[in-house]
Amino acid sequence: MAAVVGILITVLAWLLGPSLFATSSGTAERTVQATVTAPADCTNPDAQETVRFQADGATHEGTLSGCGHDKDELVQIAVPEELPDGPLSVQLAATHAGMADLGRPLGMALLVLSCAAGGVYSFLVVRGPRLAV
Repeated sequence: MAAVVGILITVLAWLLGPSLFATSSGTAERTVQATVTAPADCTNPDAQETVRFQADGATHEGTLSGCGHDKDELVQIAVPEELPDGPLSVQLAATHAGMADLGRPLGMALLVLSCAAGGVYSFLVVRGPRLAV
């Protein structure tokens, strides 16, 4: 019974589609290269750095939530396809949710392993202790 429930959970998770594991925020985004113009010290808990990047033929500035970069260091950031007017909050491309293609297969593999572990555990509980001969 536990194996059937595990298989059912895995099938339902697969049918829910890409929205289950490693999704983006729903807005179209692109990755651009930016230069850190005002680095932040990591002793500040709310450290924010200022970055400058080129997009749509113009130079833009954004606020990067992070610290530890050097002045004029190049970083990859995720920005929206449609850039709003005014200040822009950006994220590092490598850490932004939905930017990695490994999330869905890895999530499914972990789900299958947890279902298998649950099935083995329930089998051992139902079987009971073995008597030494």
